[in-house]
Amino acid sequence: MSALRVAFAGTPDFSVPALKALLSSAHTVVGVLTQPDRPKGRGRQIAASPVKIAALEHNLPVSQPETLKTDAGRVELASWEPDVLVVVAYGLILPPAVLKLPRLGCLNIHASLLPRWRGAAPIQRAILAGDEVTGVTIMLMDAGLDTGPMLLRRELLIGSNDTGGSLHDRLAILGASAVLDALQGHATGALTAVPQPAEGATYASKIDKAEGLIDWGRTSVEIQRQIRAFNPWPVAETRLEGEQLRVFEAAAAEAGSTATPGTIVAARDDALVIQCGQGRLALRQLQRAGRRTVSAGDFIRGAGTDLIGKRLG
Repeated sequence: MSALRVAFAGTPDFSVPALKALLSSAHTVVGVLTQPDRPKGRGRQIAASPVKIAALEHNLPVSQPETLKTDAGRVELASWEPDVLVVVAYGLILPPAVLKLPRLGCLNIHASLLPRWRGAAPIQRAILAGDEVTGVTIMLMDAGLDTGPMLLRRELLIGSNDTGGSLHDRLAILGASAVLDALQGHATGALTAVPQPAEGATYASKIDKAEGLIDWGRTSVEIQRQIRAFNPWPVAETRLEGEQLRVFEAAAAEAGSTATPGTIVAARDDALVIQCGQGRLALRQLQRAGRRTVSAGDFIRGAGTDLIGKRLG
């Protein structure tokens, strides 16, 4: 297979491994689309996207249109004359004029085994649902939302301790290797795009920060998934005597006599144990408002009061 002229579209950290994989391949990255610079962090300073930073480090042409629905927004992409456009968490809808611009179409890396978890937050939704397996799908994009025909899928087991952050990083690396194989197979005809199954489609809606609030009436299993899924963002949280308490890590705890959900039933060196609607949860990494993240032991020692019997929520 001859080298392809590849345009790349992506914005967050998840996209960067795929861009670097393309740069290390025989293909030529002719230009990069990424979202316009946005305010970021507590200071709300204007900052470039991770993809833009990586692209400039390799002296690649960068285009940051507000929209691709106008001729002006597409002019730089068209000038690159790409054979194919690789899209990874770009964040803008690709209109029909873009989808048909490259001769080999637009390939997308999606962080789930489609048609399960179409949409914005497949990684967190898979953990929240208790899925044991996820993966990446390389598909040919169409006008729908993650509905295009699939070139290949690669599975990845979800570990019992995987967080949204750790699974994000593993899937980003898996997607980077998969897209190279998909490009070769698509260009040579070795891979045929297969329509997604009609059954099994689910939608991974965007994460709302309010979803981080813990309901202690739920089961310990459900709450632990919530804590894992929302680490590092938006982070599961509760209240202790009216003060925000963020929870970064937790594990199942041995059940004892039933207490009201949310009650602190034990304060050990390694955990703060909370009664849930069903089961108990041992909180291991905590953060008070405006403080650094600490172990449960350090939190308990710094509390300055007996925590047993107090309620969270």
